[in-house]
Amino acid sequence: MTSSSLPISRRRLIAAAGAATAFGLLRFAPEAAATDGPQSYTASWSSVDQHPPAPAWFQDAKFGIYYHWGVFSVPAYGNEWYPRNMYVGGSNENKHHIATYGDPSAWPYHNFIDGARDKAGNFVQFAPKLASQGGKWDPDAWAQLFKSAGAKFAGPVAEHHDGFSMWDSHASPWNSVQHGPKLDLVGLQAKAIRGQGLKFMASLHHAYHFTGYYDHVPYQSDPTLRILYGQQGAAAENQLWYQKLIEVVDGYQPDLVWQDFNLGQVQESYRLQFLAHYYNQAVAWNKDVAATYKDGFDNKGEVLDFERGGPAGLLTPYWLTDDSISSSSWCYTVGIGYYSTQALLHALIDRVSKGGSMLLNIAPTADGTIPSGQQSILLAMGDWLGRFGEAIYGTRSWTSYGEGPTQMGGGSFSGPVAGTAKDIRFTRSQDNKVLYATALGWQGGTMTIATLSSNRINLSSLTGAQLLDNTAGTYINLPAPTQDTSGLHLAMPSSGAPFSALAYTIKLTFSGQIPALNGAGVPVSWAEITNVTSGLALDSGGDVASGSNLKQWTYDGSSNLHWQLIDLGNGYYRIMNRTNGMAADSWGDAANGAPARQSAWNGGNNQQWSLKSLGNNRYQIVNRGTGTALDGAGSTTSGSTTVMWTPNSSTNNAWTIAGV
Repeated sequence: MTSSSLPISRRRLIAAAGAATAFGLLRFAPEAAATDGPQSYTASWSSVDQHPPAPAWFQDAKFGIYYHWGVFSVPAYGNEWYPRNMYVGGSNENKHHIATYGDPSAWPYHNFIDGARDKAGNFVQFAPKLASQGGKWDPDAWAQLFKSAGAKFAGPVAEHHDGFSMWDSHASPWNSVQHGPKLDLVGLQAKAIRGQGLKFMASLHHAYHFTGYYDHVPYQSDPTLRILYGQQGAAAENQLWYQKLIEVVDGYQPDLVWQDFNLGQVQESYRLQFLAHYYNQAVAWNKDVAATYKDGFDNKGEVLDFERGGPAGLLTPYWLTDDSISSSSWCYTVGIGYYSTQALLHALIDRVSKGGSMLLNIAPTADGTIPSGQQSILLAMGDWLGRFGEAIYGTRSWTSYGEGPTQMGGGSFSGPVAGTAKDIRFTRSQDNKVLYATALGWQGGTMTIATLSSNRINLSSLTGAQLLDNTAGTYINLPAPTQDTSGLHLAMPSSGAPFSALAYTIKLTFSGQIPALNGAGVPVSWAEITNVTSGLALDSGGDVASGSNLKQWTYDGSSNLHWQLIDLGNGYYRIMNRTNGMAADSWGDAANGAPARQSAWNGGNNQQWSLKSLGNNRYQIVNRGTGTALDGAGSTTSGSTTVMWTPNSSTNNAWTIAGV
């Protein structure tokens, strides 16, 4: 969906008076007026696709915190899939459960909810108690920690795959008010988090609850237990999925609803009803909201989420990654290990530079304690963001995300990776007059930024270069930098690093707009890519399915024939179609004559292309994954398939690139 197809931005006139929730639980004060989107939505893709997916507050926030905390935290073994795996015969969790508690047939998962004794005689139950009542859980202290960590939004896993609702649910009896802690955990956290001035989010993972999570649990004769174990049948389960979401939306007015995978297995009509309801409620509340997805929605109205990863290069529209403080588990387990602060912070900087935000998961213990090791990491991230957050909060991605030797991102499950001093990431101010270059380590002596070489960018309007100093809002002025064909050269303080930090930011200020970055002759906006032999233009074929072949067509000005070549900063480009937003893709097939295809951008090597100049504005377009090049196959027929071929001297292998 292009910006021109969105309704004209306007300030909504509906008063938001903190309406009572559906259950009379909470009232919230009205927030700043919403500014974008229609005044009402219907349960259809054509309607909900008009919702602006990433509101300004979300694009400004960059960093959020959520937490896997629930019944599965009690056994503290394996990971948050313990409720499922304890029923899988021969699994480590099954063996542990039998040894510690008993056979699942006699000591089922719901014993952790209602309480029972293990083999050693210890009473075990998910029943955290408030610190104000003598327990260890302090939601206000949690919220203060999140704020100190630099998060701008936060919230709980309101329900995981296990089907236990952490709020006062009327749809399901298996909730934290009727069982276990006898507390409205979501409500208490919403109040505390908003009390620190943060946006409130809720994550729900219950699409997988009834679509596979409990597939090893025997059928329950008790109808109440069938609710817990997702055994009511498809019609009832789909309805319950929807009802739970509506309760969270109406009861707690989340600014962001995050959902886990398997949404595509939920009945489409309920997915659409949820989105329409949430967006209509946001109109009534007079605020902008966001919904995320891994599958089942689209990026026209919602935000795509990468689990434990992100793209290898710039990605539009705005996106999100959810990552965890631990590589071994999303929930607390005995002996849990953690990523380094350096890796997590560098991952945040990298993801922001590529046009996204990062949602970091932590893992409290069942009684409501956030382990000291996790607190230390959060506070260290907050320390850096408190000093240098100018280069993160409220910024936008630039034409290039950065440069350097370290591969970061490349799809889901690529994880956080620490960079080096040679890895530099760019962000810019929203008015496009300040460019931030953050090095993921200290570059002593002369710092060189190769991307800003004289053959790529004209820096005559640069008015100053400063190192962000150790206190927010203070700077160390640097000598006037020099520029040549190898990059921009900055003389750093001669005495070494003036302070200790995990990354160092240079602020480049211009008298006007940041100059355009050239791509060694490659247009920086939309381009026509034309085969030298045939004279036909590279063609997506329009709004087609992922995996469709790329074609060639007589150039007629259609957006099907317009491509954006986006510099990934690593010697490669991604080639994106204007009509369907998909990327040119080799599909990993290195055989000569294999069709060139297209798919949603995922950052993989099969979607990265190098441009080998042949002179006279002719290029070989070579795929990183296969080493083969785009080839017109000698065909002069409009609609013929573009193929992949070993690079050679034939003009079938040559393309011209011209701006449109």
